[in-house]
Amino acid sequence: MNMLSGLDDTIAAIATPPGVGAIGVIRLSGKDAISITDTIFRGKKLETQKTHTVHFGHITDPHNGTLIDEVVVTLFRAPKSYTGENVTEISGHGSSYILQKILEAAIAAGARMARAGEYTQRAFLNGKMDLTQAEAVADLIAADSQAQQQAALQQLRGGFSGDLGKLRDQLINFAALIELELDFSDEDVEFADRKQFRDLISDLRSRISNLLNSFRLGNVIKNGVSVAIIGKPNAGKSTLLNALLNEERAIVSEIAGTTRDTIEETLNIKGVLFRLIDTAGIREHTTDQIESIGIERSRLNAEKAHIILHLVDVTDPDTSAIEWLKPFADKTIEVLNKTDRLSAAIVSDQSLVNGGLAQPSARLPEIKSQISISAKKNIGIEALRDRMYELAIGETIKTENSIVTNARHYNALLKMMDSLDAIAAGIDTGLTGDLLSIDIRRALHYLGEITGQVEVDRDILGTIFGKFCIGK
Repeated sequence: MNMLSGLDDTIAAIATPPGVGAIGVIRLSGKDAISITDTIFRGKKLETQKTHTVHFGHITDPHNGTLIDEVVVTLFRAPKSYTGENVTEISGHGSSYILQKILEAAIAAGARMARAGEYTQRAFLNGKMDLTQAEAVADLIAADSQAQQQAALQQLRGGFSGDLGKLRDQLINFAALIELELDFSDEDVEFADRKQFRDLISDLRSRISNLLNSFRLGNVIKNGVSVAIIGKPNAGKSTLLNALLNEERAIVSEIAGTTRDTIEETLNIKGVLFRLIDTAGIREHTTDQIESIGIERSRLNAEKAHIILHLVDVTDPDTSAIEWLKPFADKTIEVLNKTDRLSAAIVSDQSLVNGGLAQPSARLPEIKSQISISAKKNIGIEALRDRMYELAIGETIKTENSIVTNARHYNALLKMMDSLDAIAAGIDTGLTGDLLSIDIRRALHYLGEITGQVEVDRDILGTIFGKFCIGK
């Protein structure tokens, strides 16, 4: 169904998550939201009440007047509402049965069921927020960590939009001067100082480049960091997973090949989600077909992961089975495990661990990050968490700065950068104003496409708002 159809309808949906709770909310939005709610509400006449007021009463079946629930109705008159339309929110008891009956009553009284994301879509179309802020709503709902929450809030508050708006205003000012030159082309007059324009384009490219570079961090914040724990059978991978999670999640056994398939868990380190993948032990030869499949999955997970924890048993440090790790050395942390089994003198001397029994650097010299632990004794685990965060993030997250977390924004910024490059090249070669204006318009188009200041393809809008829950 077309996401832009039925915008004059009054919509209704359950706005709280499924399950039993103390309170559940049904939200109505549209020009008839108040009158429709009045049809099923027994209490004060809502159409005579002021905006932003709360009223106690009862919801009844519009067909036979049967009592459904005691409720509180919150009233928001257009344009001072989330959607910019008349909105009512009916707060009833949290029974899924009762909420469904209230929703059915609202639909019977003239509302229709809202589509996924339709409330936020209406807020966007009614100018209550731009497209980046609308997308931030979905990110905020889905936030599982502090970093995700802070990045989404910064975008929702208009930080990212504000930065883009400043870039757009500067570019528009010069675009107007270029267009003015075209009106006086017969008089050979130049309104736009080419040196100032060149400096502006250079500044814009630098700022767009910073935004593009932030996408690596933004992607990590939004989607988490995948971490593959690999090593030989019995190197202690499952024990390490349990130690990092601080709970007994994986089965630990002295029997080699216990982990046949991957186990995935999430870990929050300094507000960032890390997705830990405990893989099957990797060894050169096995006659077990199921174990062989697990080993192949381990390799695939390691190749796709953001970080590889290569676990080496310091009492049995042979790493010949994982020479294929060399191309991934820059994302690998070599973790020397079972140091509690070494003598106290060796454990206290890191250089002896690195160059003595384990000798991992001599076997995989490309791997630069290395740390010694005892997963069983919980020694060095906190230091390992810090090393993982450092490799994934590399800096303290400053969510007050604009961080690109959305692939759609990133791709539009890439196209804008191409346009800015073309403008810079045109200025350097003395390109005429009419040709420069083409690239300027193109850059403005891609910038406006991010915030929705230019018309966005309906399929794109459908994809964006279709990811929302029904009640949002």
